Amino acid sequence: MRAIRLHTFGPAANLRLEEVADPEPGPGQVLVAVAAAGVHLLDAAIRSGVKGPLPALPELPTIPGREIAGTVRALGPGTDPGWLGKEVVAHLGLAPGGYAGLAAVDADRLHEVPGGLDPAGAVALIGTGRTAMGIVQFAEPGPGDLVVIPAAAGGLGGLLTQYAGQAGATVLGLAGGSRKTALVAAGGADLALDYTDPGWPEKAAAWLDGRAATLVYDGVGGEAARAAVDLLGPGGTHLVFGWSAEGIGGGSGGCRLGAQESAARGITSVDVLGPAMMRRAGGENPVRTLELRALGHAAAGRLRPVVQRYPLAEAARAHEDLAGRRTVGKVVLEP
Repeated sequence: MRAIRLHTFGPAANLRLEEVADPEPGPGQVLVAVAAAGVHLLDAAIRSGVKGPLPALPELPTIPGREIAGTVRALGPGTDPGWLGKEVVAHLGLAPGGYAGLAAVDADRLHEVPGGLDPAGAVALIGTGRTAMGIVQFAEPGPGDLVVIPAAAGGLGGLLTQYAGQAGATVLGLAGGSRKTALVAAGGADLALDYTDPGWPEKAAAWLDGRAATLVYDGVGGEAARAAVDLLGPGGTHLVFGWSAEGIGGGSGGCRLGAQESAARGITSVDVLGPAMMRRAGGENPVRTLELRALGHAAAGRLRPVVQRYPLAEAARAHEDLAGRRTVGKVVLEP
């Protein structure tokens, strides 16, 4: 099969298309013919040699990628035969292998792709969508909320924008450049502003007309997030996740407030990634709980993921564009 392999940690150019042996599904696994593979900022961090939240870097050579969708083509020993021929989506967990024509997947990680959702859309929900569901459980938006979302044109920001709008909240979405702000407006934001425009905070204040934001979903940090947090009023909530403004491996991200400032302003600032998110989701398998919520919202038409597609052979360009903030929505490779 064709696959993208990484032999040396470093720049995106180290991602190379090669012919490799087909994987064999082991006990309790299936073999998926991959139709779409998600590209995540964590993939880029690992490629560059930064493990991020993972316990360790993968052994080299490796096939990157942890989010896939496609058709079950073969079964490993002891696997339920009902999976054969199904259109499925899965997050591979700690084991990479998604940037390829075929992937061996544990059957207990599989979900059937809901009707009306293509493989690329399903991939956008299995990782990014579950994170969005994990974030909103800390502060569910509603009709009384005024929500500010930095990086609203990204895969995660776009889903949060849609979710908040569907819940009846008023949404201010921030993005870089006119192309992205147009996408944010089309995605349901009540106002979309270009955070590269130095005057955007004044435009936001004029639009708010004395109102204060109640909720900021902050996955980027940096100056834009700081200005967004400044729009919060007393009783507001600041949810912190991600690290995109700090660059690959730049930390855990977000515009963190000190305890003194939070108390003085009456703002709650919460880090939501990791164990805290899993505890909040609850259940025997909290990751699967969040995945099911995301897929369920898509099946009901409440989430419509935006994707930017690249051929598998252009994985390096996809990584470069993602790091350079030239992408919109979820970045997906198609073998």
